[in-house]
Amino acid sequence: MRTVWALGLGVSLLLAGCSVWNPLSVRSKDSDAEEAPISGTRLVGDLAVPYGLHPIVVESVGFVSGLRGTGSDPQPSPHRNLMMREMQRRGVDKPNALLASSDTALVLVRALLRPGIQKGDVFDVEVRVPSNSETTSLRGGILWTTELNQLAVMPDSRIHRGHALASAKGPIMVDPGAAASGDRILQCRGRILGGGNSHQSRPLLLVLKPEHQSVRNSARIQEVVNRRFHTFDHGNKVGVATAKTDEMIELKIHSRYHDNIERYIRVVRAIPLRESELERARRLALLEKQLLDPITSSRAAIQLEAIGSQGIEVLKRGLASSDPEVRFYAAETLAYLDETGVAEFLAEAAEREPAFRVFALAALSAMEDYDSKEQLRQLLNVPSAETRYGAFRSLTARRSPDPLVRGELLGGQFSFHVLPTSGPPMIHIARTKKPEIVLFGEDQSFQGSLSVEAGNRILINSLPSGEIAVAKYVVGEPDQRRLTTPRVEEVIRAIVELGGTYPDVVQALQEARLAGGLASRLEVDALPTAGRTYERIVKSDGDTDEAPGRATSPIPDLFSSSLGGDEDASAEPAEAPAGEAEGAVSADSAEEPKRSWSLFDKMRGRDRS
Repeated sequence: MRTVWALGLGVSLLLAGCSVWNPLSVRSKDSDAEEAPISGTRLVGDLAVPYGLHPIVVESVGFVSGLRGTGSDPQPSPHRNLMMREMQRRGVDKPNALLASSDTALVLVRALLRPGIQKGDVFDVEVRVPSNSETTSLRGGILWTTELNQLAVMPDSRIHRGHALASAKGPIMVDPGAAASGDRILQCRGRILGGGNSHQSRPLLLVLKPEHQSVRNSARIQEVVNRRFHTFDHGNKVGVATAKTDEMIELKIHSRYHDNIERYIRVVRAIPLRESELERARRLALLEKQLLDPITSSRAAIQLEAIGSQGIEVLKRGLASSDPEVRFYAAETLAYLDETGVAEFLAEAAEREPAFRVFALAALSAMEDYDSKEQLRQLLNVPSAETRYGAFRSLTARRSPDPLVRGELLGGQFSFHVLPTSGPPMIHIARTKKPEIVLFGEDQSFQGSLSVEAGNRILINSLPSGEIAVAKYVVGEPDQRRLTTPRVEEVIRAIVELGGTYPDVVQALQEARLAGGLASRLEVDALPTAGRTYERIVKSDGDTDEAPGRATSPIPDLFSSSLGGDEDASAEPAEAPAGEAEGAVSADSAEEPKRSWSLFDKMRGRDRS
């Protein structure tokens, strides 16, 4: 089978690149059709629609220090006035002198608070200089703590700030290839991975349609949802739904769906409002027929998931189907019902079918049994980069993370993991969600003559003895030096020991790869994505086994933040690799939106099979 792009679909929650400021759409244009009932039973979705599935834009004016003569004194503007007031409020000494320094810069900070975000959750932050700024680069910069608010520009050009919804701080990662290309725009835009911290939780809401608004209906929805889902509050078992008014029900997020809110909402809307045992038995028989038909299998699986334990036997019969699409939807749903014995089906789908990969890995991460953990461990060894890293993310996203991927917080800055895998050696760096470096394979080394930079102050050079010298040079401070072996792990640790940040380490790895000094495969955000289309084989009367007909099936579940990272759902699809037919890409190539980071784009565009 092959996969093709399904335009307009996406799984992402935040921003794609430094130059993109677009909010996402978390639902497909066909989502209403997906929720259509397949029987006469009235469902929650017939009376209520979800609210709160949109991102909230939060912004601020920020202050960056640590630049190396590439900053500038900001021109008079509302942004400068806002920063001056903020510095005075915080008691900063000589704010004008700080702003005038060439080692500092005034920046604009922006981020999206994703649907369902909880207090204390972290998110990516975008940073850029104002259009009239004379700053030439943000490389090496550190954003001071800044409050993020919803902002509005008043008619008199004054900036009105709402309540602080989040805060942001941390080292700024700039495209490592920006300096070499001479692109000032790229050099003046960056990202802080996991640099934002939410101060509030965003509730999800169900809003009754006007014709159904009543206390009775609101209470009824609360009752049936709480009968299906519950959570724990300080050790007490409580329902997830609370009827607030005659037109609004607030939903808490069930822990199993914390990273798949879209699916959670679909399941809640598929819960029946009232159904006798006889009606339930008849609907289960109908749902079984629908499940075994690939065309309606996805919708039937969601309704069976909404029914809960009574739908398990029907779903198990779906596992025996000869159709891979039916088997996948049955296995995926059983995983969310915490039923054992389906991990092997999901692992097979993740490895063999790109259109199912992101959803199969999300389902495996939602399970807690031993088999799911072992299947994810095995996927760490396969050749596909996105399957390997996707499996790693699934292992870290489990409610009980696997000790194999525990890693360490290196220098208090980023997660560092060295995995004893048997697949091809690979280094993975993240530029979304959280700063993280993963070495797939323990004994990876630099090769040849190496001379690269790690930020503005650290140089890395090969010595004739075969050792690597990592040196830090700062004006007014004594030089510092570390000697290591060529092992990648040791060099990374030496950079951090000398005060290097995550962006510094990323720059060193990128430059080493470009100079031919890195033997291992280097990947950036190699994650499976949603929005791919599965092509099912359809046999008609005139088809033979050698020439089957084909039908495309868009995958409806569009939300998997734990695996999909924080990307831009509005971006256009990447071009197909050379030699491929138009609209088709290889089974494991970068079927993802284009990015604004040129060097990262080139890496992401490589075949990842």
